[in-house]
Amino acid sequence: MAIKQLTETIINQIAAGEVIERPASVVKELVENAIDAGATRIDIVTAGGGKNLIRVSDNGSGIPSDELTLAVARHCTSKLTDDVHDIRALGFRGEALPSIGSVSRLSMKSRIAEADSGFEVNVHGGRLEGPRPTPMNGGTIAEVRDLFFATPARLKFMKTDRAEASAISDVVKRVAIAFPHIRFSIAGSDRTPLDLAATGTGSTGMLERISQVLGKEFPENAIAIDAMRDGVRLSGFAGIPAFNRANSLQQFAYVNGRPVRDKQIWGAIRGAYADVISRDRHPVVVLFLNLDPALVDVNVHPAKADVRFRDPGLVRGLIVGAIREALGQSGIRAATSGAEAMLNSFRLGGVEPIRPAAQRWQGAAAVNQNYNVQQSPYRPFATEPAALHGGEGFAETVQAFLYDGATALATDTRAGMAEAPQELLSAPLGAARAQIHSNYIVSQTEDSLVIVDQHAAHERLVYEALKNALHSKPLSAQMLLIPEIVDLPEEDVGRLVAHAETLARFGLGIESFGPGAIAVRETPSMLGEIDTQKLIRDLADEIAEHDTSDGLKAILDHVAATMACHGSVRAGRRLKPDEMNALLRQMEETPGSGTCNHGRPTYIELKLTDIERLFGRR
Repeated sequence: MAIKQLTETIINQIAAGEVIERPASVVKELVENAIDAGATRIDIVTAGGGKNLIRVSDNGSGIPSDELTLAVARHCTSKLTDDVHDIRALGFRGEALPSIGSVSRLSMKSRIAEADSGFEVNVHGGRLEGPRPTPMNGGTIAEVRDLFFATPARLKFMKTDRAEASAISDVVKRVAIAFPHIRFSIAGSDRTPLDLAATGTGSTGMLERISQVLGKEFPENAIAIDAMRDGVRLSGFAGIPAFNRANSLQQFAYVNGRPVRDKQIWGAIRGAYADVISRDRHPVVVLFLNLDPALVDVNVHPAKADVRFRDPGLVRGLIVGAIREALGQSGIRAATSGAEAMLNSFRLGGVEPIRPAAQRWQGAAAVNQNYNVQQSPYRPFATEPAALHGGEGFAETVQAFLYDGATALATDTRAGMAEAPQELLSAPLGAARAQIHSNYIVSQTEDSLVIVDQHAAHERLVYEALKNALHSKPLSAQMLLIPEIVDLPEEDVGRLVAHAETLARFGLGIESFGPGAIAVRETPSMLGEIDTQKLIRDLADEIAEHDTSDGLKAILDHVAATMACHGSVRAGRRLKPDEMNALLRQMEETPGSGTCNHGRPTYIELKLTDIERLFGRR
């Protein structure tokens, strides 16, 4: 078959296969164009999950009439200089609009501030029409109809309208977080309207925009991140360990304002939370990386979803170190979702919430204005007892009954308890008041009630103590009688030898044994008998992927976690008041003590206001 030049339409359709994966990809490209144009308001309208209609309107600078035809032509852009590594805009290739026009019916209307009217061009399946004048306000309106009508085979791979509409909402939310000064709205017959009002710039505006997307509970369970290393700045918010999700959909990462889904960043986030969250749970984080554009390559993925850092080890170390330091300095905190779940469990019985007394009696008076209590046959006393008028007798009987009935409970749960001093009540976890079911410590603060899982809490304390003992000095190693030889590719051998000094600190002694093998002479004593071959190969894979040898440290930490689990206070053990208070004070001083080694919460805090609301006092 002879080699021939492809037509422009086929070239654009091939490009569309890379750039335009689904309707959400179209929305992403059009919204990024609006942001690059300096828009402060972006309105999106969809129908049929974006397959029938996508309309993106903005109030940006607009496109001059003589440049409209260039805007829908391939490889035409105003966002790129002669240096392809100096990319400061979200878009830069000039492929999106011609790719969209090659597989749909695209209409572009735009007006600049100096023009008397707007102009319009249409691209239907790759055929250009216009430009021609059209009435409109300033800005740009991009309308896409009948997506993939020119390539009907692609429609077979589309999901339901609801799923595609949800994907569009997710894309807009991800972009919106990075630009809180812009108002975003989404509407259409296939969705519930969404309006994200502009919140301004600065950390306050950013946190308010994040709460619009992730919910109001995120700011209450997040810690501010702000760190810098070698010209790379990391900012944003990291959720506390107890505030986690079943998937990673609520992890947001941005590089110079560009939303990315980069496996290096996700791996760093996972590593930062490795000690405090279970493997099947995921933290909620919003991170912003800002660095010189020359230090990151954003031109490695057709949809610009992945990036490549010049120094990935620097970025990973910055993310892991900053998150861990922030978690350590934040002190002990419980997720508000735990208290919310407790409150909801009280309401599961279907009992109607109790209204405040004033509201109840006001409503009763309106209904029973003519009611006379003296005429009612349902009176418990023939004559009113003196206690109702402040007399004696009945009141004393009731008090005696309450005291005697509570004696057994008080003896069981509060034996030896004295009145707590004020300094204990003002502590984060308060003063221990009782132990119930021989496993849960109930404590009181100035404005809340705290329930602590004594086994989970002590497990975390023992684990942190073991880790500090392990990493404060080089670990003891056991020398092998006969060194074990592990055959590896030459490049893996080089990487391992480069990290030999770090590995020696953890008790693993290795050296090169020719160009394609590693000789293992020492292994960590605390690991006992291990599969040396598997350990070395796993470390080689990790160093190749992340340029770090943290895998061995993770294995040692896992051993410490197992030892902590078996060496901590067991459930069912009765604790004395002093022991309970000592455990609470140690929790307050230990970083990460809000969760156990398996990621479960160690305590739940219920505010006094929530308790009063349950009883109708608020």
